[in-house]
Parts: sequence; structure tokens; C-alpha cells
Amino acid sequence: MKVTVCELPDNWAQDENLWKEISAHLASETSDLLVLPEMPFYTWITRSDNLDLSQWDLAIQAHETGCRRLAELPVDMVATSRPVTLDGCRLNQGIIWTRQDGILPCHEKYYLPNEPGYFEATWYQRGSGRFQAVRVNGVTIGFMICTDLWFTDRAREYKDQGVDILICPRATPASNEDIWVPGGRAAAIVAGAFCLSSNFNGPNVPGEDFSGAGWIIEPERGAVKGLTDQRQWILTLDIDPDEARAAKQTYPRYVME
Repeated sequence: MKVTVCELPDNWAQDENLWKEISAHLASETSDLLVLPEMPFYTWITRSDNLDLSQWDLAIQAHETGCRRLAELPVDMVATSRPVTLDGCRLNQGIIWTRQDGILPCHEKYYLPNEPGYFEATWYQRGSGRFQAVRVNGVTIGFMICTDLWFTDRAREYKDQGVDILICPRATPASNEDIWVPGGRAAAIVAGAFCLSSNFNGPNVPGEDFSGAGWIIEPERGAVKGLTDQRQWILTLDIDPDEARAAKQTYPRYVME
């Protein structure tokens, strides 16, 4: 199958030219799956430590609108996350959109940072703590939304569920030392799964930018098959889910706990 990752500015959803460029790329590459960044259809809402419920509601509405527009893209599956309020709880929910069935809720982000630019624990609550894989269009998929990635015991849980692909939507900052790609490699190795991630680029809070660097990482040795950058901000590559299934049988995945 062909998979697509990207890095996008925070305001991309309001830019019709970017929608057209994404659509043209997906059509030319005949992609099967597009991964978007974390909560991508509204300005990054957790910059402030001041919870504003009216902004939260606007973010939900923007994501409802953005998700409806996914049908405009020439791709069968899109994976991302969205803000939702369920049973009185505000959550960051991982979703897969399919052309056939629409929105499939998959996971709620569980590990929440709370620091300048990323006051996530202030804005919404933890999810259930269940890291449950889903079967969609012939592949088994698990979500690790941004900070979830650092808890590799969860990647091991996904290995035991036979995941082919780990989806990691991100909103992560630039820094002098890149920690995120090594984190994605570790998760891929532990799960024996392809790890796919998209991120924002450009400004976040004053003095700090998002880091970009969407990735496609393979399951056997965690090799980076491709990275996005400002010149190549959208990237499509072929992956073979059978490689993930074979990796489950090799070291260190086969070792008994």
C-alpha cells in the first residue's frame, strides 16, 4: 500500500491552495492512506494555560467541518486526531476516516504534557487508557498520539495485537537535539510495525516553532524510509504490511515477557 505523511503550517486548513496541493499529490501518487498532524483543523489551542471553553467548542466545530472535507481528497483513508466532548469529558481522539464508512473513533490520547505551548492537561482530560488496535481496509492500525509515543510498553501491547501500522499524529516543537525521530524508531522496533507520523511546521508560541519532520519508519530495524522537510513537506512511499507481520517473529519482538 502507499502511505502519505506531511508537515503543515498551523493555519493550513484555511489555505485553499494547500488543500489543492495535497489533493494533487495524493492523486498523482495514488496514495491509500494520508496521516495528518494532531488536531489539525483549528489553530493549536493548547498554547495558553487559560482554558477557554468557547474556543474548545470552536475547535470542535472546525474539526467537524474539516472532517467533512476529507471526502474531497482522492484517498481512501485519513488518520488524525480531533477534539471531542464525550459524557462531559474533553478528549483528544484519534480517528480514521474512510471513504466507505466515514469517521471511526480509535483511541483517546492518554499521556498529556502541561507546559508553555502545550498546556494539554489544562485543556482536556486523559482518555480511557486503552490502546486498542483496529482493523481497517485490510490492515491493523494502532494510535500513539504525540506524547503517547514515549510509553513503549504501549507499543509492546500493540505488537501483541498484531498491528501493521502505528499512527502518530504530532504537534511537537523544534529543538537543538532531535528526540522525536528516535522515539518513532523505538516504537516501530518494539511494535514490529511501520510508524507513520505527521507534524506541524512554522511558528507556535513566540520564540518557538513546530519541528516539522513527518516520518515513515519500517518495522524490522526502525530504519527511516523517509522524512519530510520544508522543501518536501508531503511524502508518499510504498510499504508492505507483510513486513510488519514478519517482524513480529524476529528479535526483540519474539522474546517472552
